[in-house]
Amino acid sequence: MRRNIFYRKIPAALAAFVLALALCCQTAAAGRALVPGGYTVGIKLYAEGLMVTEVESGTPAQQAGIRKGDVIIAADGKKTDSAQALLGSIQKSEPIVVRVERGGREAEFLVTPEKTPSGYRLGVLVRDHIAGIGTVTYYDPETGSYGALGHGVSSLDGTQLLMMQSGYLVRSSVAEIRAGTRGTPGELHGLFDVTDTVGTVDKNTACGIFGTMTHPRQGQTVETAPAESVVTGPAEILSNVDGDQVQRFAIRIDRVDADAKNGRNLLITVTDEALLAKTGGIVQGMSGSPILQNGRLVGAVTHVLVNSPAQGYGILIDRMLQAAEG
Repeated sequence: MRRNIFYRKIPAALAAFVLALALCCQTAAAGRALVPGGYTVGIKLYAEGLMVTEVESGTPAQQAGIRKGDVIIAADGKKTDSAQALLGSIQKSEPIVVRVERGGREAEFLVTPEKTPSGYRLGVLVRDHIAGIGTVTYYDPETGSYGALGHGVSSLDGTQLLMMQSGYLVRSSVAEIRAGTRGTPGELHGLFDVTDTVGTVDKNTACGIFGTMTHPRQGQTVETAPAESVVTGPAEILSNVDGDQVQRFAIRIDRVDADAKNGRNLLITVTDEALLAKTGGIVQGMSGSPILQNGRLVGAVTHVLVNSPAQGYGILIDRMLQAAEG
């Protein structure tokens, strides 16, 4: 009787609010409809400057304090977006100011180029891009956007995200696998043609790389799962460890920590005997492999535990989507 009285006395406006809240919750629970990836791509990112790969001992650059891993962004007041631009700025035996990015901060060094029989030099080896292989996590058929890797691409010193100017994806296939062993991470070796582009890279973030897929692989969409619905227990990953074939492999989610940073929301263990026999577990190049649980996309593989290659970490899909939209 009291239950009936309670329902009769709910004001119309409050009832409408309760209904709206319920519908909102249902929409949130449904998540987004995305196509899981699992296939590898070649990734090429151009830096905002020139990455120093080596500093020769006793040279002007070494004496001035320039280090391996620095990114040269200007020399003698001119932007250095190519090796040719840098060479053009050092054609004199007079001190010039070289501005670099190091550890997220800019610094300036006074350097006097050295004249040699072959021309002027600073004593550094540089390059303007980073290339490698990684795995696509998802593709959004409504927007054409994608997410991959589940972590960012670091600069050469590995301490910070690469300051990216532009980038693109190319079609790839897995040609060889170096299996992981205790203390030595494994690696996928890919084949790709730099002229066969399939997408752009527009953002390099701590939660992955993001952009537009111009030539997506077709597939069935699945719903994304909110962080609170991800639980410990059986799950699976989609990964490309043979040619261009995407396969499903069994894993176990051992721990869920929605507040963890650096792509370590999920602690996972590979339980699939076929994958363990082929790769030893998680290997470099598998970063971005989508993690599915109960038919929903919950995250992506990000790291391997060096001393236990069957184990690694994953990032929640919510975190990747937030980074893509941020």
